Amino acid sequence: MAPVSKSKPLVLAFSLLISYIITGILLLLLSFLLYKLKLARGQIQAGIYGIYALSCLAGGFFTGKKLKTRRFLWGALSGLLYFTVLLLLSLLIQKSIGSGIAQIVISFLLCAAGGALGGMFS
Repeated sequence: MAPVSKSKPLVLAFSLLISYIITGILLLLLSFLLYKLKLARGQIQAGIYGIYALSCLAGGFFTGKKLKTRRFLWGALSGLLYFTVLLLLSLLIQKSIGSGIAQIVISFLLCAAGGALGGMFS
């Protein structure tokens, strides 16, 4: 894989790619657990929230490592971009906001906080 330069848009795009790859892998794992363990709705929702947070943490960590300054800010921005793409794709696919405002706010906060923490830990 070619090294990522310090171009901020390129670093943010690559961090989104990393975050969504991690999301895909973890969602596959969650679906396997759902199949094997017959998880309840609350457990599935908690798993999804955890996946959002971990994915944004990884993206924020990558962004902070690459940009080296204002890591907290760039990590939070990485998480916010993740949330924005997630929300836009949900709107395009479902043609409406499927979940309630509470779930959207929780997802927004988890993505922003996960990205910011990832940036701080980098």
